[in-house]
Amino acid sequence: MARAPFEIAGVEVKAGTRETVEVPVAKLYTHTPLHIPVEVVHGRRDGPVLMVCGAIHGDEINGVEIVRRVLKNSALRHLRGTLVAVPIVNIFGFVQRTRYLPDRRDLNRCFPGSESGSLGGRIAYLLRTQIMESVTHIIDLHTGAIHRFNLPQIRAELKNPETSRMAEAFGAPIIINAGLREGSLRAYADSLDIPVITFEGGEALRFDDVVIASGVKGIIRVMRELEMVPAKKGPKAPKKRSETAANSQWVRADIDGIMRPVARLGQKVRKGQRLAMVADPFGETEVAITSPCSGIVICVNNLPLVNEGEAIYHVARFDELGEAEKAMDYFRSSFESEMSEEAVVPVHPWDELQK
Repeated sequence: MARAPFEIAGVEVKAGTRETVEVPVAKLYTHTPLHIPVEVVHGRRDGPVLMVCGAIHGDEINGVEIVRRVLKNSALRHLRGTLVAVPIVNIFGFVQRTRYLPDRRDLNRCFPGSESGSLGGRIAYLLRTQIMESVTHIIDLHTGAIHRFNLPQIRAELKNPETSRMAEAFGAPIIINAGLREGSLRAYADSLDIPVITFEGGEALRFDDVVIASGVKGIIRVMRELEMVPAKKGPKAPKKRSETAANSQWVRADIDGIMRPVARLGQKVRKGQRLAMVADPFGETEVAITSPCSGIVICVNNLPLVNEGEAIYHVARFDELGEAEKAMDYFRSSFESEMSEEAVVPVHPWDELQK
């Protein structure tokens, strides 16, 4: 018996086909309509309905390229279930190269939204009623904010066993057991008991090929774990590629000045270890910024000009660093082979990871 069509935003997608659906979202001042583009790949056999979405913050563009590459992956020829790919959620922010909506609201704080609320509330409402209705699993793709570079990592509420299974399967070196933020897509999905993980990697308004490649590989790994695509042939990779941090801490500048970084992305640091120096332009006042805990550096501020209180480092805390180091070593050794498939030479800051 043929599988029933998949319906989204009033469009039916037949089993064994794929279709791009343009979901009307709003209009510009010029009366030009805007749409959220959605690609639906509807397999011939029953299975999970996985939504992969990017650019809920409009300037976080790595996720857009990750979705594009996933849609071209040959594994989808044998898809079981349905893939709902939404490369650009915040179409307003993407067009304007900004994190926010035109009214300066953060779309990822607007869920579950309202049909008659703010612009952000209306888009959130549209997303959940027109696109998310039949979804069983979600992968939400993000990057660091502008001038902040995130190590590839998964953030998830790990009390849900299915969420934890997805997080482990993804294979990012670090997993953060992160609490839910009110109004976020992740919090809304969790309230419906939909397992959801957030992939963070790279920097706003910048492509990074290592981050993109690891994101693509991670999504395919999750799809294999959910038995949506066939298992990979050949030698099996280590089952455990990731380590879960106890928590994470932001490190902030104690004074205004010019920052000289010492610690690098992905580096192991001990409590009290120097991360950076901040000094005035003449060097008369100079302050060492140290790590408040032992762990792995998962985010670095790339802008040397800092104000007092500004976040400059993010450290994932590990009570025992040995296993976290192994996860980082595995990532360092594997990303080169992953990148060779794309024939791209990685650049800063990944050159530091090879040392």
